[in-house]
Amino acid sequence: MTLKTLSRATRSKPSAQPVNEPEKGFSYSRDFFEHLVDSALDHAKKLGATDAAAEASEGCGLSVSVRKGELENVERNRDKSLGITVYVGQKRGNAATSDFSKAAIEQTVKAAYDIARFTAEDKSSGLPADRDIAKVHQELDLFHPWSITSEDAAQIALRCESAALSTSRRITNSEGAGVSAQQSHFFSAHTRGFRGGYASSRHSLSVAPIASSPGRNGDMQRDAWYSSMRDAAELASPEVVGRYAAERALSRLKSRKIKTCECPVLFESPLAAGLLGGFVQAVSGGALYRKSTFLLGSMGKLAFPEHIDITEDPFLKKGKGSAPFDEEGVKTHARTVVDAGIVRGYFLSTYSARKLGMRTTGNAGGSHNLVMSSRQTAAGDDLDAMLKKLGTGLFVTELMGQGVNYVTGDYSRGAAGFWVEKGQIAFPVEEITIAGNLKDMLLGIQAVGADAYNYGAKTVGSILVNRMKVAGS
Repeated sequence: MTLKTLSRATRSKPSAQPVNEPEKGFSYSRDFFEHLVDSALDHAKKLGATDAAAEASEGCGLSVSVRKGELENVERNRDKSLGITVYVGQKRGNAATSDFSKAAIEQTVKAAYDIARFTAEDKSSGLPADRDIAKVHQELDLFHPWSITSEDAAQIALRCESAALSTSRRITNSEGAGVSAQQSHFFSAHTRGFRGGYASSRHSLSVAPIASSPGRNGDMQRDAWYSSMRDAAELASPEVVGRYAAERALSRLKSRKIKTCECPVLFESPLAAGLLGGFVQAVSGGALYRKSTFLLGSMGKLAFPEHIDITEDPFLKKGKGSAPFDEEGVKTHARTVVDAGIVRGYFLSTYSARKLGMRTTGNAGGSHNLVMSSRQTAAGDDLDAMLKKLGTGLFVTELMGQGVNYVTGDYSRGAAGFWVEKGQIAFPVEEITIAGNLKDMLLGIQAVGADAYNYGAKTVGSILVNRMKVAGS
């Protein structure tokens, strides 16, 4: 069986009371959050802070799960927080509270101030420079609230699980299906002039069916699939998610071990995003200034084959990694991170940039909508075409464990998937380990498929690595 992967800039003086906004589902308004943040910053200044930054946020949502046709869990979540960072010269203190009363805010600011007074001075500490602060905040269409009831969410989850269970008689059990509708908003500001905030949403649907072979000693295999979007209207249908999850589980029946060998390895696109994530971690500020990365000093050097490019676009409408500014209020930029295999950019916050003698890249909090592509990829390079490029080797669809050493690049993880011969899936495999070194793996990327898959803030097709060690029986 062949698997197919499917701002406001002006200050205001609002009421200090929460404002209900039932159409948005929040308990607190943007104006109220601005008042909280301004109050915290003003109190920090009164105490003698050189600089300060504050952020007020609220999140709420609904999560419903079902299993074997019955409701299993209904959970509503609502949380709120006010965080304050205080600077006394180049000494920094931080504190947070979920109590929005005036007394609690003043106590929290005082706690942050006291921490700053007694902590060690750090020459790299401080708010961003004025040239880096975001002054204009682009609207990115990130907020699509889903006013779904728990009853309706349960019905969607039941439809998803039912579709999985009815796919085949060999789908005999289920770990359940779930629907989640989440939304949040925040406002942040600091004494260097930044003010901004926005609302965002994230909704999902998932299911995990179990397939079994007939007989007393029959095989049993589990797999899962999901759909996640900012706008619930763009989620895949429950029936499509359920059937595809079932097909994945069925395709793994009668898995076997293989002998230890070295061979090319094709990573399914959702897993390929993990390789891209490994690169991001290796060229992020913290790892670089601590010298705890296998890609130390890689700027301007070849880290991938010459056919590989990586771009970052924070301004993608409805993008899961979109943001007009980073967690420090620094403006974000669309840029090329890797050009023809050569590293052209790191992922830096203000602090890590100063430690490295560089300029922030607007990545405090992480990357923004990364896309890895190959100049050799053709429009028809779907999964079937990638299997043909693999020839004889291992197609990996599941990884287990955390066996990655980002200091040395050593990579060793449990895996499952399919053995491929002459471009065709021969049989499913399990209980194996794949091993290599991330530096060699990135340089050894032979092809990237056109079967692009979005996993959070990363989008990439299946990735073919020229050679890895596969430990089996």
